[in-house]
Amino acid sequence: MLPVVTAAEMSNADKAAVTGLSIGESRLMELAGMRVADCITNDLPGIGFDEDNCYLVVCGKGNNGGDGFVAARHLLNRGASVDLVLLYPSSALSSTNSGALSILEAYLEHTDTLRIYRSVAEALPFVMESRYDALIDAILGTGLKTDGRHTTLADPVRDGIALLNALREQSGAPIAAVDVPSGLDATSGIAANPAVTADLTVTMAFMKTGFFLNDGPRLSGDVRTVEISMPEFLLDEPVCRLIDREYAAEHYCLREISGAKHTNGKVLVIAGSRSPRSSMIGAALLSTKAAVHTGAGYVCACLPEASMSVMHTAVPEAIVVNQDMDSVLEKIRWADAVLIGCGLGRESGTIEFIRELLGKPEMSAKKIIIDADALYAIAKTGMLLENRTLSNAVLTPHYGELSRLTGIPAETIAEDPINMARDFAAQYGVNILLKGNPTVLADHEGHLLLNDSGTEALSTAGSGDILAGMIAALAAKGAAIFDAAAAASWFHGRAGDLADDVSSLVSASGILDAIPKALHEIFEREE
Repeated sequence: MLPVVTAAEMSNADKAAVTGLSIGESRLMELAGMRVADCITNDLPGIGFDEDNCYLVVCGKGNNGGDGFVAARHLLNRGASVDLVLLYPSSALSSTNSGALSILEAYLEHTDTLRIYRSVAEALPFVMESRYDALIDAILGTGLKTDGRHTTLADPVRDGIALLNALREQSGAPIAAVDVPSGLDATSGIAANPAVTADLTVTMAFMKTGFFLNDGPRLSGDVRTVEISMPEFLLDEPVCRLIDREYAAEHYCLREISGAKHTNGKVLVIAGSRSPRSSMIGAALLSTKAAVHTGAGYVCACLPEASMSVMHTAVPEAIVVNQDMDSVLEKIRWADAVLIGCGLGRESGTIEFIRELLGKPEMSAKKIIIDADALYAIAKTGMLLENRTLSNAVLTPHYGELSRLTGIPAETIAEDPINMARDFAAQYGVNILLKGNPTVLADHEGHLLLNDSGTEALSTAGSGDILAGMIAALAAKGAAIFDAAAAASWFHGRAGDLADDVSSLVSASGILDAIPKALHEIFEREE
């Protein structure tokens, strides 16, 4: 899995490369600029490279601007034309940046394909009338830290960003951002005013957390991570990582040839409720079906007695028992993984049932998935503070449910889900899967994972019930609870992708039907 770093982690790695490995700043800058030129000529959508191409490069005064100088030189060397806009005078540049600019200035005596403008005001009369194949944002790097959503950038940075965005809108020329779109906080993904809207971001060495959060997905466009001789061992552990296909496949346990149903994962689903006023048996059906579709060998559903026939009809593979405490405890002792919460309801008796159940010694040895109404019960009873035996459980809240558990507003959680998940896991000694875009997973030892598989297809009623059932199946089949949650989140997202060509038409039933397709893909790749 690839690392995803904060701005501070990237800065530390950069310093370690320079001081610990003796990789000079000029060498890093040369590699970065060359990689940017490579991506611009190869990866910008709809832009093929030929010697008639013309590029506009807007450079700030930091290392990001230096990367832009190097990229401009390599584009010139490949036969393109380049217009370079400097936002700051040469005297404001560091020695490394100044050296990179000096090389370009020497080009002026030998070519007419380079023009250098010393300010936006100087460039405006010419660049607004020019045709560019692409625009290159080399203004700000990872050093920008926004103050929430209240950061306003000053000139000349403001003018440079406005110029790029205006040219993009006017001409349709795509913007390639160097490392991070200027104006975007590389850690939080919160944008300043203004910020560059990039079509391609060429980021150095490691992906940044800001690409996945808040304004990051909208502003970053297609992200390419390029190698600049900065090895991963320079990062402090544990580091946040992005769940990928290989990780998901690794934690899906295939059935043994000589196995039987009771050796291929026994799942207990405690879900569903029914009253004269309402029924939430659908949540139980979805989570139980998901466990079956994900390959659990044996699935038992604990339901209200009046709904047993519904489950038998809809999921004939499942066995069904009543929700009385004795029956539930018997099946907990039998199960490898226990899912509790989907559609259980919020009546006072149900809340007490959940509180009592989670405190039973039978539960402490099981892999537990705590979802939906079980999370509500925990929040109402303060159970996390009194029950410290849930280290083998995973809680699966969305932002609103985590808000109820912590008292922190959902909007605040949405702005900083990575730290919120990490702090919650550390405080209560639990594993957490925080549902959102991206999904964030954290354990009490500080390990962090991000999942960005899936689209708005998952934003449909019942999707969370399906995810909970998938986690239960993977855990019962042998994966550790944290790995089961992470792998299931990836497969869940992939199933959403495969459910329909139009994401907005996907239903929970469609996601269910697509689970085998998502799993089948990994088997095809292994073959």
